Amino acid sequence: MDDIVLEMKHISKQFVGVKALDDVSLSVRRGEVHAICGENGAGKSTLMKILNGIYRADSGEIWLNGKLRNIQSPEEAHKAGLSIIFQEFNLVDTLSVAENIYLGRLREKGVKLNWRAIERRAEEQLKNIGAEIDPRIAVSRLSVSQKQMVEIAKALSYDANVIVMDEPSATLTDKEAQKLFSVISDLKKKQITVIYISHKMDEVFALSDRITVLRDGVAVSTAATKDTTRREVIASMVGRAMENEYPVRQGRRTDETVMRVTHIRRKPVLHDVSFEVKKGEILGIAGLVGAGRTELVRAVFGADPVSEGQIEIKGVQKKIKSPMDAIKNGVALVNEDRKELGLVLKFPIAENISICKIGSIVRKGFIQRKQENRIAEEYTGKLAIKSTSCRQKCVFLSGGNQQKVVLAKWLYADADILLLDEPTRGIDVGSKYEIYKWINRLADAGKAVVMISSELPEILGLSDRILVLHRGKVAGEFENEDKTATAEEIMSCAIG
Repeated sequence: MDDIVLEMKHISKQFVGVKALDDVSLSVRRGEVHAICGENGAGKSTLMKILNGIYRADSGEIWLNGKLRNIQSPEEAHKAGLSIIFQEFNLVDTLSVAENIYLGRLREKGVKLNWRAIERRAEEQLKNIGAEIDPRIAVSRLSVSQKQMVEIAKALSYDANVIVMDEPSATLTDKEAQKLFSVISDLKKKQITVIYISHKMDEVFALSDRITVLRDGVAVSTAATKDTTRREVIASMVGRAMENEYPVRQGRRTDETVMRVTHIRRKPVLHDVSFEVKKGEILGIAGLVGAGRTELVRAVFGADPVSEGQIEIKGVQKKIKSPMDAIKNGVALVNEDRKELGLVLKFPIAENISICKIGSIVRKGFIQRKQENRIAEEYTGKLAIKSTSCRQKCVFLSGGNQQKVVLAKWLYADADILLLDEPTRGIDVGSKYEIYKWINRLADAGKAVVMISSELPEILGLSDRILVLHRGKVAGEFENEDKTATAEEIMSCAIG
């Protein structure tokens, strides 16, 4: 077909006995937004790395712009008209915007560089996508959304007619994401193809023209977005029908208050915040970015100092001045950034699970590795963590499995109060559902759960009660045990 800009035919790839891709074929049209969905570990990243020349396929062909290509490096991909924007930005913070856009292509004929010309070209690339960014400033001074715009300008500077975006909105605010979506719409109008990888179903259905689903390294379906449903896509991703996106609670909260926080202040973000959470309750905390949600749970966990406030646990006032104090008092924090704050990525699964309760497996000054492995195997089984063994390093796990290791760590530590900050960020729907079930199980077992989420459906689907923050203060509280709260009520409160 004349409108086909990219074809990947019968792509297979194997890593040390594990088949990452099995005879995958993908056809993408000129000027469309083609979404690729799948659980973590489904093969999405591997397929895109083959397309970009980072990996070489064991078998298969790549046709780009009507020509058979043997892409062996990102440079060759760029020359063929293809650019990939990965979730982790490929920018050098200490260099200017212009230097980043043309990095590796600065040298022209002659010895002396024409910086004015380079900066002028960079400014034109930025203006083409509606980004008002000074090309002379250092990338370190940019916001996340501005860095995203620089990555897009950099991709277009290669005269790319196919741009791959891997989870592009994962770290953006709602306002920043809307700007990104506007840029994608403009790219479509210019007949530039966008391959869009995302776990966010709302985005996929709002932006894409067609959706391809990968599962266990196999392309299981491709359909026009208008001809399929959210439920059908999720069923293709996980290999089973899901009646409800949020599992139903078996138990109910009690009247026993496990933790009471009163008059917490931390300048300049938190201003006199008070709340309580009961045994067996899931308390959702909603609010816009900058409302103070993360700062609140970090303050309660002792990770950040407070200028004022008290914390009572089971009716006893506690001085929690450090995470160690929190852990001793049965409080756990699942951070929003699992890679930086939740895990030691270079450590094996077993060591990450035992790290907060290491004293229980130490004998005469030595860690009992066999006991540690037995514990790890128990929890990897409980949480269905996919790995080669409990000694596999966490850096090689998918995002969903990494998050399960973080949860396993606190399950083993036997915390009574769990503070969950964006517990499903960047995780596919199948893994999300498993984590939702565990959150429910923890509450049903009598644990007190405080959950922050930027996804309103998640807050509404899981919480028994919802606290809304606005500019560092409690703006409202909603009963939701019978799931009667509405998104309109929460948002109205969140925006003040």
